[in-house]
Order: sequence, then C-alpha cells, then structure tokens
Amino acid sequence: MSRLAPALSRFRSLRFSGKNLRRAKDLSRRSGGTPTQACLALCLLSTVALAQDRLPTIPPDQYTPEQKKAAEEFEAARKVKVFGPFEPLMHSPEVMTLTRAMGDYLRYKPKIGTRLSELVILINARLWTQDYEWYVHAPIAAKVGIAPEVIAAIRDGRRPTGLSEDEEIVYDFTTELQQNRRVSDATFARAEQRFGKPGVVDLTAISGYYTFLAMQLNAARYGIPKDGTPLPRLPE
Repeated sequence: MSRLAPALSRFRSLRFSGKNLRRAKDLSRRSGGTPTQACLALCLLSTVALAQDRLPTIPPDQYTPEQKKAAEEFEAARKVKVFGPFEPLMHSPEVMTLTRAMGDYLRYKPKIGTRLSELVILINARLWTQDYEWYVHAPIAAKVGIAPEVIAAIRDGRRPTGLSEDEEIVYDFTTELQQNRRVSDATFARAEQRFGKPGVVDLTAISGYYTFLAMQLNAARYGIPKDGTPLPRLPE
C-alpha cells in the first residue's frame, strides 16, 4: 500500500470529469486493471488536463460583438488574424485591443531598433521560461542579426560572451531590471548615454510589455506548436 500512497494522494487532490473517469477505467482494464495502474491512469489523465490551455482559443463564430470588433481591428493593424498571446487575451477584448496597440509600436518601431528589441524579448522569455515567446522570437532574433551563440547562451541561462557594446548595455539593463527589480546608476547612465531618455523609456517598456505577455501566457498555460522545443527548465 505504501507504494500506492503518492498516487492515491494525487488522486484525492484532483477533480475528474465523468468522461475522464470512464477513460481511466478503460485504460486500467486494458493494462490489467490493478489499483496501481488505475491510479497511474488517473494521474496521467490529470497531467494531460493540466497541460491544456486554461483560456482556450475562442472560435470566431462564437465571438461576442466586442470580440468581433477587437479581432477586426487586430487584423486591420497586423494584417493577420488573431494569434499567439492575443488568443487568450480575447477573453477580455478591451485588454487585447490595448495590448495590440502598444505592441504595434514596441514590437515594430522602438527607438532602440528591432534588433536590440529582439534581444530584450529573448531575455524576458528566458527569465519567465515562456516557451511560446521563445518559439516565435528566437528565429526572428537570428534573422535580424543576434548571433547564434548569444541566443544559445540566453536559452541556457548563461551570460553571453562576444556581445557588442549596444547588446551589452541592453543585456545588463534588462537583466538587472528583471532580476533586481531596479537598475543601477552605472547601468542606467550607460543606457541613457547611448539611447537617450526616449530610448531608455522604450527599453523599459519593451521589457514590461513582454513580461506582461509572458505572465498571460504562463497563467493560461498557452502551448507551443508541435514542432517547437520547450526551453530548458532552470533552477528556481
């Protein structure tokens, strides 16, 4: 019985739908029908359920008038249909629209340029272990000129070597802001001298914007496509 205790404890802490219970019973019968196998089947099903989106994509034919308007504005601005982090945000179309509008600037027209912006996005994706952000933006970062070894180091949780001066300023500013919740005088001064006050505001805003998206995606358990590889899980 002691070997069953962890599985039984897991079982007692979960709620199962009638459909999942029937599936678990069927699975246990196929595998021999022992209590251990039944518990393991239930735990497996619960794990699969937990991995599913908490804020699933809303089919367009089920949009409310507000959601339909938000989707139309999104498509007009981005020239594509609602995708990625904006799918869970569609559950609050007002938030989605405001988020999209801010991203229209920060994603495409930041004062620090899109190459350095992509570096900020990768750092944030890594620090938040946000698989979808990484899945989308690592190829973009490579395309706009971030070196493969820099991308690999960030992915693995290491400080990259061989950074350009601009990349080093952005890396230090972003990691200090995320990890310390503050930026040192020396780091701020370097960023301001290089990018000016408007650039520092944009640099901070990009980090904040993609932190917000990472929080939304992580809270929703938004998955990555089948061809994606999750980020390595780093020690908490």
